[in-house]
Amino acid sequence: GLHSLAGFMQVYGMPRDVEDAWRPQMVEEFHYVERPDATGFGDGDRFDLGAGVVVEVVHLAGHTRGHSGFLVDSEGVFFCADVDLTGFGPYYGDHWSDLDEFEAAIERCRTIEARHYVTFHQKGVIDGQPEFVRLLDAFGAVIGRREEAMLAFLAAPRSIEEMVIHRFVYRPTVELTFAAHVERRTAQQHVARFVRRGQVVATDDGRFVVA
Repeated sequence: GLHSLAGFMQVYGMPRDVEDAWRPQMVEEFHYVERPDATGFGDGDRFDLGAGVVVEVVHLAGHTRGHSGFLVDSEGVFFCADVDLTGFGPYYGDHWSDLDEFEAAIERCRTIEARHYVTFHQKGVIDGQPEFVRLLDAFGAVIGRREEAMLAFLAAPRSIEEMVIHRFVYRPTVELTFAAHVERRTAQQHVARFVRRGQVVATDDGRFVVA
């Protein structure tokens, strides 16, 4: 995703018309710059910044495949990135997102002991593990509420596109170029999990209904 803008777009996996609208926004509003020299890192890798400050990578896949947090143990700080503790809840609506992995990432975050926890946006700094875990539980609970709402909706046979129109991530009044893409990817992952669990079955016409 850092090597090229085309690679970055693959992470989102948007339909072409949505991508065409989003691409210039990434450059003009978010100041994306290609870095073909970027190299990867892995879970547990450590970066020595000098003066006794070492940053350790904590792989937290789900938001994207490579999504990671960073533990600065000497400072008692854990940067949990897009495990952002917002009321919006976990975001796993892109091609490189994974619902099950996001839930695993939440559980891993629960085990990280630090004095201060820092999110990428909105919540900012949270002091102390008890408060962090309380907010983490509320954040993760959004997934369960989405599933309850989806199962209620699937009491009658519905298609994925009907779920997209109904909306389970964004409010119906929210107007974003990528909203339908996010709703579709999110619904697909939940429905696939419902089917694996035997909670939902596919109908002959390609819709889904509670078993």
